[in-house]
Amino acid sequence: MDLFSPASFGDLSLSNRVTMAPLTRVRADAGDVPGDVVVEHYRQRATVGLIVTEGTYPTQEGKGYTGQPGIVTDEQVAGWKRVADAVHAEGGTIVMQVMHAGRVSHTEVTGTDRIVAPSAIAIDDETRTPNGKTAYPVPHELTTEEVRQTVQDIVTASKRAVLEAGLDGVELHSANGYLLHEFLSPVSNVRTDEYGGSPAARARIGIETATAVAEAIGAGRVGMRISPMHNIQDVAETDLADVTATYEALLNGVAPLGLAYLSVLHAEPRGELVQHLRARFGGPVVLNSGFGVVTDKAEAEELVGGGHADAVAVGRMVIANPDLVARWQGDTELNEPNPATFYAEGATGYTDYPTLETVSN
Repeated sequence: MDLFSPASFGDLSLSNRVTMAPLTRVRADAGDVPGDVVVEHYRQRATVGLIVTEGTYPTQEGKGYTGQPGIVTDEQVAGWKRVADAVHAEGGTIVMQVMHAGRVSHTEVTGTDRIVAPSAIAIDDETRTPNGKTAYPVPHELTTEEVRQTVQDIVTASKRAVLEAGLDGVELHSANGYLLHEFLSPVSNVRTDEYGGSPAARARIGIETATAVAEAIGAGRVGMRISPMHNIQDVAETDLADVTATYEALLNGVAPLGLAYLSVLHAEPRGELVQHLRARFGGPVVLNSGFGVVTDKAEAEELVGGGHADAVAVGRMVIANPDLVARWQGDTELNEPNPATFYAEGATGYTDYPTLETVSN
């Protein structure tokens, strides 16, 4: 395989194997609607093989951040349709990362009466709200029936993303300490019903969600993102034996579905755990080496060319270089990302990075 060769992941057609990692940028307009600047941001980056959008909330209780877009209201759907149309007009492929934040939120952010999670255990930290920083609240422990309803909420959001907004698929966010990931860890999930306890029980909601979404929009349009042992936002996974058993259970449950791809965020993408899980999944796998280092061309080429991954997810370099694929192919100079503008407002640091075309003109 070559980094710049085309690929088919289920029903998704990729022009190359550079994918845009899901990147929270909190630029949504009023009503959490993707507006003009968001449309332009994704349009500019349509030459990557696959765009995965920022995490998009499927229900108001699942909103994690001020400025985060949703896929709940008709206005939000219409905004995402504009994004999808713009990317498709440039020949690109785009999927929505559907993300329920779970306990990684606050009622001042969601505007709801509660925050929800697998168990009533708060994150020992502070979060940013429109009124300033404050401690994370103790979440409401979802009842068994509410867990099942949450699965259906994610199904509904996925159908709206694909069947109404016209995106090419969805990525189920089961990573980075958000709701589906919270269920996987015995630290954040101390339930005693069918969704807690054993590795298989903790993996149940992820399997049920993937199965239901695949039935609703087609398995070939569904990806899943995981981050085993990332240990972020108080979702601790430190026991290798338990982690292996839990993620084996998850992948044993979703592998027969024939999903489009599995995306894995891990500091050691070539390591034994990741490659074991890749083999267990049995389908296309996108690797991301994590937040610690910036993914450069050499690493991306080695991961794909060395047979470790079918594609590579790239974050910061895609933020700074809308035409990253052309720059990597031509070994041309790269723009440097400006972290001060990652979580800001407006076009600065979002749609104003120069392309090779603008520089030459």
